[in-house]
Amino acid sequence: MLQRKKQRISRKFTDKSDLFDGLPEDLVISILSKLASSASSPLDFINILVTCKRLNRLALHPLVLSKAGSKALAVKARNWCDSAHHFLKHCINAGNVEACYTLGMIQFYCLQNRGSGASLLAKAAIKSHAPALYSLGVIQFNGSGGSKNDKDLRAGVALCARAAFLGHVDALRELGHCLQDGYGVRQHIAEGRRLLIQANARELASFLNALVKRKPQQQHQRRLNYQHYSFKAGSGCPLLSDFGCNVPAPEVHPVNVFLKEWFESGRGALEQGLRLCSHKGCGRPETRAHEFRRCSVCGTVNYCSRGCQALDWKLRHKAECGPIERWLEEGGNGDDGGHGGVGEMGEVVEAEHFAI
Repeated sequence: MLQRKKQRISRKFTDKSDLFDGLPEDLVISILSKLASSASSPLDFINILVTCKRLNRLALHPLVLSKAGSKALAVKARNWCDSAHHFLKHCINAGNVEACYTLGMIQFYCLQNRGSGASLLAKAAIKSHAPALYSLGVIQFNGSGGSKNDKDLRAGVALCARAAFLGHVDALRELGHCLQDGYGVRQHIAEGRRLLIQANARELASFLNALVKRKPQQQHQRRLNYQHYSFKAGSGCPLLSDFGCNVPAPEVHPVNVFLKEWFESGRGALEQGLRLCSHKGCGRPETRAHEFRRCSVCGTVNYCSRGCQALDWKLRHKAECGPIERWLEEGGNGDDGGHGGVGEMGEVVEAEHFAI
């Protein structure tokens, strides 16, 4: 009798050995959605797809794809292919705003499909995606994809103002410089300086919040790594050091990393006379000759925005910039069409430092 009971129980467990198959699909989809939104790299999501047929099917559910975060969509420039392109399109069709922004930037700047790229950026901006709003603002400031006459400074300011309202630090800094300079908006120096202080404060608060969330051991390790970094490099993010703090530079958005890798690796070739934004955390290229503002002091750097200009000045260019006469003596070519749009670079950034 006892043996029969054991056989019956073992048969039941054998019939229901895979407990995963018994989980409701809505529960699995909810878990996968959270995993997709918090994934630290595309590999985390790919590992789900290759686990089993059921996970593969449920991971491609529209609800899961709509929740995929920027790091889950952070494809490398060297790995770009039709499959990656189609995956981003599937995410867009599922309503993923981050995918709209990612593919929009890639199409506009890398694949040179300006119309489709701008359309995707606008689609993300309509849904209050702050980086998309800021990127459209930069496009309006520069007239990117068109001629110099296509610049719309007021539209650029309006887009930056909306992105700044949503908490985008770069847009807040850009808006502050525009108000200080009277660029596309009536000049208001005091309000511009207030926004620059606010941008610095938000960066500092963001770093401190991330630090508090770390475990004590991770904090200790981070402190050791940071001390080593400060000793080797001499400085962290220069804007934050205006508050007496010296922390590593903010994390670069995966799209900006993609743009920089795309052109620096030779995957995408810039036309003759076109250059990348000199701020290492940007990656935006010129779409026509002399589109970006160039430093009129040395003539060796150019920037897509005042925000990038201010960041790069304090990060590295302040120590490198020299009079153009010295640059010419060292073998520089003075006929590359540089214009004096960044002639006030030192004044703009020193004004920000004074405000702090």
